[in-house]
Amino acid sequence: MQYLQLNELKDKLKTHPRCPLEIVGVPCNQFGLQEPGESEVEILNGLKYVRPGKGYTPNFPLTQKLKVNGKDQDILFTFLKNRCPVPDGYIDDIKSIMWSPIRNDDVSWNFEKVLIDHKGQPYRRYSSPVLPQDIATDIEHLQTQCKLFDKYLIEEYPLY
Repeated sequence: MQYLQLNELKDKLKTHPRCPLEIVGVPCNQFGLQEPGESEVEILNGLKYVRPGKGYTPNFPLTQKLKVNGKDQDILFTFLKNRCPVPDGYIDDIKSIMWSPIRNDDVSWNFEKVLIDHKGQPYRRYSSPVLPQDIATDIEHLQTQCKLFDKYLIEEYPLY
């Protein structure tokens, strides 16, 4: 469970007004049926009262529940997986997989993360065991690149 660390990461790295960190959570029920909530209200209440509980509220938006693998995977994940190589080549136990077809680039479990740069391009994928704080250096690198790009635009195109 990485919800608390995701909130902490966003609070820590949202400092630059034109290059902020935005986290988007994507609920999915394809991994051990761990996201049974059907609506936004059910999912948010599950987070608040069950896991992680204790009144937790994400400080980032959640999409509607999506399929991230298989023939019905959302187009967002088709795009992300085509642009970012699989982080570790590991796929869960074949008997526990609940989608078809199975592909080598499938998301392997909850809390896999994809870092996207300021131009909307996927930068890197991280497997589920990688904790949010472990990608802070990559985020800071992309924020630096964004600030340099922003500075260039302001100097070259003053009306920007």
